[in-house]
Amino acid sequence: MDIFVGLATVLTDPVILAWIFGAAVIGMIVGAIPGLTASAAIAMLVPLTYYMDPLAALAFLYVIGKSGRYGGSIAAILFNTPGTAASAATQIDGYPLAKKGQASKAMKVATISSVIGDFFGEFVLIIGVAWIAAIALHLGPPELFSIYLAAFVVIGSVIGKSVLKGLASAALGVLIKMAGLDPVTGGERFTFGQVELTDGLSLVPLMIGIFVLAEVFEQLAKRSAPPEITEEPDDQASRDRNRLTWDEFRPCLPHILRSSVIGTVIGMLPGLGSTIAAFVAYGEGKRSAKNPEEWGKGALEGVAAPEAANNAVSGPSMAPLLTLGIPGSTIGAILVGVFMIHGIKIGPTLFVTSRELIYSLFACGLIGIVFYGLVGYFGAANVGRFITRIPVNILYPVIMLTAVISAYVSRGSLFDVGVMILFGFIGWGMKRFDFNPAAFVISFVLAGGAEEAFRQSLRLSDSGILIFITRPIALAFLLIGIAVVIYRVRSLRAKPEAPSLKDA
Repeated sequence: MDIFVGLATVLTDPVILAWIFGAAVIGMIVGAIPGLTASAAIAMLVPLTYYMDPLAALAFLYVIGKSGRYGGSIAAILFNTPGTAASAATQIDGYPLAKKGQASKAMKVATISSVIGDFFGEFVLIIGVAWIAAIALHLGPPELFSIYLAAFVVIGSVIGKSVLKGLASAALGVLIKMAGLDPVTGGERFTFGQVELTDGLSLVPLMIGIFVLAEVFEQLAKRSAPPEITEEPDDQASRDRNRLTWDEFRPCLPHILRSSVIGTVIGMLPGLGSTIAAFVAYGEGKRSAKNPEEWGKGALEGVAAPEAANNAVSGPSMAPLLTLGIPGSTIGAILVGVFMIHGIKIGPTLFVTSRELIYSLFACGLIGIVFYGLVGYFGAANVGRFITRIPVNILYPVIMLTAVISAYVSRGSLFDVGVMILFGFIGWGMKRFDFNPAAFVISFVLAGGAEEAFRQSLRLSDSGILIFITRPIALAFLLIGIAVVIYRVRSLRAKPEAPSLKDA
C-alpha cells in the first residue's frame, strides 16, 4: 500500500523525523499557552517553510496542528483555562481532577484518548481520501462552484454564535480576495491606485494579522495575571494517587471509541471543527454514561470523551482540502498557502501528480501522533510548569517581533507588514463584536477557486445561472447549504447559550 511506502520514506530520513519531533513539542507548548492557538503558531512559521523541502514543510505544520489540539488539554487541566476553544470541554472534568490532586492522571487519560482519536481519524483519512478524490475527478465546474458555495454558507453559518455575523464574515473574506487583477479581463479591481494591490493581498501577512496580532491585542487588553499551575507534591502518596490503572481506564474506552467516530464524522464537514466535536462528544458521553452524576465533578470519562473527539477531527478535516481544495478548518486554510508556495496544486488531480508526497505526509502525521503522545504522557506536567515561568511582558513582545519578521520575509515588503497590522486590528475588532475571523480567512482562501468555477460554468451554459439548477449534483449541494442554514437558525433559537465556536 502507498502508506507503507510513505512510512519507509519518512522513517529513513532523519531530517524529516527531527522536524516532526520539533513540531510535536512546539505544537504542544503553543496549545498549552492560554490564548495562543496552533493556528497562530502555524501562521507565524509559514515563512520558515519557504526554505524547506515540500514534505518537511507540510509535515512540520501539519503535526503542529495535531499536537496543538492536544496541548490545549494541559492548560485546561492544570490552569482551569482552556488552551484552545475545544479544550473547554476537557476543562469541565479535568480541573476538578487536578483539584483532587489527580492532575497527572487526568493528563494521562487526555493523552491516551487524544492519541487513539487521532489515529482513528488518520486511518479513516488514509483509507477513504483516494476514493473521494476519484469521485471528485468526475465533477465539472458547476458542481465545484455549488460545493464552494455550500462551503461558504456552511462555514459562515456554523462557526460562531450568530448566523448573520458568520455569513457577513465569510462575505467579507470573498470581497477582500477580489482585490487585484480580474483573471479574465486583466482589469484592476479594488486596488485604489495602489501598485502593491495589483497582485492581490498576500495570504501570509493577512493570516498573521488575523490569528496572531489580533490575539496579542486581545491578551494585552485583558491584562490578566499569568495562570497558576495546580501543583502536586512529589511524594509517594501523590505518585500512588496519579497512577492510572486498567480498572480506571477501562470505563473510558467505550467513550473514546464513540467520540473518535463523532470527531471523524464532524471533521469531514467543512467549518464544524474540533470545538463542536468536543462538546457533542461530551454531551453524548454524559447522556450514555453509567455515572452521569459524577460528570462535571472529576470523571475520567469526562476527560476522555472530548479529547478523543477533538483530535479525531485532525485527519478527516484534510479530506475536503486535499480532494476539493476546500479547507475544513483554519489550519487547513493555512496549509493551502503552503501547498501554493511549493507549487503543488491541490484538488482531485493531486493524487495523480503528487501521490507519493501525500501518503508520505500521512505517514508523518502517524509518526507525529506517536511523538506527541510519548512527550505528553511523560512530560505534560513539565510543559505546564515551563509555561508558567514565561513572563507575559517577554512572551507577547517576542510574539509581536516574530510576527513582524514573518510578515516581512514572505515577500520582502514593508507593505505586507502594514497589511498584517491592519488585519490585526480588523481581527481584534471581529473578535470583540462576535464576527468570525476563521470564516473570514477560509472564505478568503476559497474565493479564487469559486470565482474560477463560476465563470467556467457560465461559459459552459446557454441558460446562464440556471445551469446550477439543471445539474442534479450542483442542485443537491445548493440545497444542502440552504438546509444547514435553516437547521442552524432553528438550533440557535432553541439553545441561545450555545458555546462560541470561533476557534473551531
